[in-house]
Amino acid sequence: MLENVGSHSIESVLKRLTMAQVPVAATQPAGIADGQSYRPALVTLAVLYFMMGLITCLNDTLVPFFKSSFQLNYTQSALVQFYFFVTYGVMSIPAGVIVSKFGFKQSMVAGFAIAAVGTFLFFPASLMHQYYLFLAALFILAIGIVLLQVAANPYITLLGPPETASSRFNLIQALGSLGTTVAPLLGASYILSEVRDGMQSSEAVRLPYLCITALVIVIAFVISQLKLPSPVSQAADSGDEQSGIFGFRNLRFGLVALFCYVGAEVSIGSFLTNYIADTAGIVENEAVTYVALYWGSMLVGRFAGAGVLKIVRAPLVLSICAIAAVVLILVSITSTGMLAAWTMVAVGLCNSIMFATIFSLSVAGLEEHATRASGWLSTAIVGGAIISFLQGVLIDHFNWQVAFMLPLLCYVFILFFGLNGYKTK
Repeated sequence: MLENVGSHSIESVLKRLTMAQVPVAATQPAGIADGQSYRPALVTLAVLYFMMGLITCLNDTLVPFFKSSFQLNYTQSALVQFYFFVTYGVMSIPAGVIVSKFGFKQSMVAGFAIAAVGTFLFFPASLMHQYYLFLAALFILAIGIVLLQVAANPYITLLGPPETASSRFNLIQALGSLGTTVAPLLGASYILSEVRDGMQSSEAVRLPYLCITALVIVIAFVISQLKLPSPVSQAADSGDEQSGIFGFRNLRFGLVALFCYVGAEVSIGSFLTNYIADTAGIVENEAVTYVALYWGSMLVGRFAGAGVLKIVRAPLVLSICAIAAVVLILVSITSTGMLAAWTMVAVGLCNSIMFATIFSLSVAGLEEHATRASGWLSTAIVGGAIISFLQGVLIDHFNWQVAFMLPLLCYVFILFFGLNGYKTK
């Protein structure tokens, strides 16, 4: 897919990133100093989001791989996502402090460097074939990813006028979705293809993660040598007590909605391989290709959503997507075969606009409080750890139908947020 993107297309995407006009609530007066080019920063952010998507969605391959190679139950295999996403709850606020002190560029370099340490630790963990060492490596890797995300999100909003920030965010996320689409395909080809019945080895992850380590180190070095544009000014916080921001109704409900969204998105992606293998009766390394379609549909949805959100109110789009997700899950768990598989995969299309929409509605009207609120919203990504772990418990103790009621309930709350919870009063 990347090979088909010519120079004209790249120029077009970069132009859209800087010029597209999708109105959002302005949260800060910011800009770039005169004479500085956006392009190095935009390319850097596109690469950054691609790698974050690639690394994060490879976890969807690791869940069934570790389940097989370590003979785990679903609860134990869900620890892959738990240790990865719980880092957001632990590190988001400290990462914000680091970004404030050292700046966006140095924080990105540090994030990639820490991520490289985590991916490299897969090598000794595979040599010793110890699950707990992989979990430790994932935790360290996630620290780097959290730092990258906390640095990148506000940086995107500063690369141009505040009123076009939502458009830039959406389009950069769409480019990053290439990584989430490629990851399951790589996992199917180089990791799950090595799974054998009764296998007691984790050797299959060595080469892929060593290659990722080398690539991440190269990216960190290149970014360290770039002259990236610096913001002229950043959001000023009022200095009020932390509790002051929770006086905003939309932020309180937005935190829960974002927690539910990430939890539902991650839990479906984590168990989709095993779910499709069981319900459609196909082998896991074939079933994982449907995970690529699950994440790939988000790529399509984000580009389409950028246009739809210009003419349709964001809460209405969010509500429609939430209803569609609930209906698709209900159809999937009450059917079998490929109908069950395709309807669950289609939930990915509903997910496409949810993160950016929930995020923007949650900080609407917060003005000088928006920066601090963004830090708290980042901690809500811990939903990916808790919801996926709880779903693993439900699968072990009940069945797929009961287990998928958990993400369904998450989408029900998102529907409430789109209908009423986003309102400031």
